Amino acid sequence: MVFKRLLGSLGVGAPTVDTVLPPDPVLPGGTLTGQVHLKGGQADFDIEHITLELVARVEAEHEDGESEGVVAFDRFTVGGGFRLGAQASRSVPFQVTLPWETPITELYGQPLGIVLGVRTELAVAGAKDKGDLDPLTVTALPVQEAVLEAFGQLGFGFRSADLEYGHIAGTGQQLPFYQEIELAPAPQYAHQLNEVEVTFLTGPGGLEVVLEADKRGGFLSSGQDAVTRFALGHHDVRDWPAEVDGWVRRLVEHRATYGAGAAYGHGAPFTDHGHHGHDGHSGHHHDGHHRSGPGTGAAVAAGAAGLAVGVAGGMVAAEVVDEVGDFFEGDDEGEGED
Repeated sequence: MVFKRLLGSLGVGAPTVDTVLPPDPVLPGGTLTGQVHLKGGQADFDIEHITLELVARVEAEHEDGESEGVVAFDRFTVGGGFRLGAQASRSVPFQVTLPWETPITELYGQPLGIVLGVRTELAVAGAKDKGDLDPLTVTALPVQEAVLEAFGQLGFGFRSADLEYGHIAGTGQQLPFYQEIELAPAPQYAHQLNEVEVTFLTGPGGLEVVLEADKRGGFLSSGQDAVTRFALGHHDVRDWPAEVDGWVRRLVEHRATYGAGAAYGHGAPFTDHGHHGHDGHSGHHHDGHHRSGPGTGAAVAAGAAGLAVGVAGGMVAAEVVDEVGDFFEGDDEGEGED
């Protein structure tokens, strides 16, 4: 789907821009190709630059509660330095590399409720306008899919996914936000866990898998959060269900040994850390951890084939795509806010 509009800040008769992305999803760290189609206006215009901006809808937690905003997380100049004649047409092909930490927006071809976009900025005669916005679809890397598939085979079910503004301390996180994939516990862990949250922090040499468990409390004790993380290579071949089950067992056996002032990430890389603060949160990132619970997006149920994606939370799959234009174009003033 392409969202196209007149470059309003440049006035009536200005050029229009229409960016077209390929229909197939791309991978984190992969190459995004496409075409920027320009149509000349009622006079000649000097095109100073054409810039693509990657943007995401991100949730933020602050003193007044929670909010959503738009965060730009990468920019690419893909053309410019030419004159576009009146009513002339010109296409500018591009090829850019996505950040390795780009969130995944779909699993098995079904949307997860994560909203990413490619916004095109055209600079003409000293004026700029964000004239086109297109939804960006990103699918899981093989090792990410293998981990999620293993959770499904163990009986875990998808609840929701979101993007959280902030950093996970002690990790190599590069983007100003991270993705959480929230899973309902498998039956064998339902009496011990409320949910498990999975975060992938991916880089060229591999990825960190950060797991956080919301643990159930006992008759005389309150619940606690436990956090642990593991390093994987992009081409690792393992018995993934056994591997992931071992991770979950470590979470279940984890005891909160750090006080409220402790920071997740102290100590050697890829070791277990967790604490239970005064507010019942884990200190997953520097500005407090948001636990959204079941929400909109796709619902993933466990089955014989692993995670099978369905629809829940009142949002049909098409709405995830349809809403991207209205959200981004109507929320520019909140960009970058936390």
